[in-house]
Amino acid sequence: MKELTFTLVTDGSSDVVLLPILTWLLRVNGVALALQPIWADLRRANLPPRANLSERLRVALDLFPCDLLFVHRDAERVPRNQRVAEIQRSLSRLPVELRKPKAICVVPVRMQEAWLLFDEAAIKQAAGNSAFRESLNLPPLRELEGVSDPKAVLHDCLRRASGLHGRRLRTFPVGQRARRVAELIEDFSPLRALPAFQALETDVQTVVREFGWVH
Repeated sequence: MKELTFTLVTDGSSDVVLLPILTWLLRVNGVALALQPIWADLRRANLPPRANLSERLRVALDLFPCDLLFVHRDAERVPRNQRVAEIQRSLSRLPVELRKPKAICVVPVRMQEAWLLFDEAAIKQAAGNSAFRESLNLPPLRELEGVSDPKAVLHDCLRRASGLHGRRLRTFPVGQRARRVAELIEDFSPLRALPAFQALETDVQTVVREFGWVH
């Protein structure tokens, strides 16, 4: 086995920012194989209206076969273990004839944007204004899981860091720049202070040892 293909199934398109985080986790936990990360883009897939998670997983595995499956759900106001149980139930309902790779639940507390609110330099660079000198007053690291709307906080930081005003600020592609933040962060180890991230890394460590993917 020379490469490891992993597929990420997410709540929405903005959650593709999790791919750099998952790639980093696999690398720092000993996976030396060539990595092929795939986001399961189901926006044009033949899905029924209001498809449930099992239906989305079935189509994702059909369209994007992989060695390892990451399934994302934001915890929002629900306890993490409840979201994990929901994902596991959805996986158990997949057709028995479907090839099912090992799956890992990705459940950030609140929203995944909380996991990007620790690197001020990356946010400023993603905003296109690394020279911005004002502090963005990011929440303390250990309080990130308590931020009520991390997406709004991240978008506000990007807009402020851009230094733009008026019409240019109104047309600022904040969603695109939010995705860029994850690509620019080189070290996600500060997130190990957060229980939800600790749980994800523990699951990654277990799987890479189980399948012998550790270098």
